Amino acid sequence: MTRTQAARKKRANGVESRQRILDAAAEIAGERGYEGTSIAAVSAKCGLPASSIYWHFKDKDDLIAAVIERSFETWLAALELPDEQAGSPLERVTVMAANVAKSLLEAPDFLRLGLMLALERRPDAPQGRTVFLQVRETASQKIVEMGRILFPDLDENGIRTLTTYAMAGADGLFVQRELNGEAVDLVAMFELHAQLVHDAARRLAAGPSN
Repeated sequence: MTRTQAARKKRANGVESRQRILDAAAEIAGERGYEGTSIAAVSAKCGLPASSIYWHFKDKDDLIAAVIERSFETWLAALELPDEQAGSPLERVTVMAANVAKSLLEAPDFLRLGLMLALERRPDAPQGRTVFLQVRETASQKIVEMGRILFPDLDENGIRTLTTYAMAGADGLFVQRELNGEAVDLVAMFELHAQLVHDAARRLAAGPSN
């Protein structure tokens, strides 16, 4: 094996180890929450020594933040508005909502862990909470941009109101899924939510009724 091949193998092993650590941390944190997650537990779960975990991550906070970031990237990739050929604004936003729901089923850690941390109130906020609030703002801005495209008749206040409503509804549906499991069809619920958001946009654009 040449030196270049050895270097590539080392990098590949490093990437694989990092993913194993993140998978283990996501599973443990999803079951036990932030406080119940420890480096020792992650080590036991992934089968790698604590020294390997500390080689990739500074501490537990850094690890949990990385779990949230990885899951968010998967979720954000689904937050893409289909082009105009996909149909009307209602059809486009419904398709996007279904894709977002599927991504949450595949990678729920961003929202699951993020909401846990965001709702906690303590002076020493974990890094994961800060990361969650930052990436959530990124998502919010993306929804604002899509709102401007889909609903050009809405003013900025209307767009912001619609964004708040859309995100709050998505949060609530995700919590219902977490509480009730497969009894909640998350994809169907997100499609319904998209239709209600679309209806709300039309009402906001029309202004207060007399």
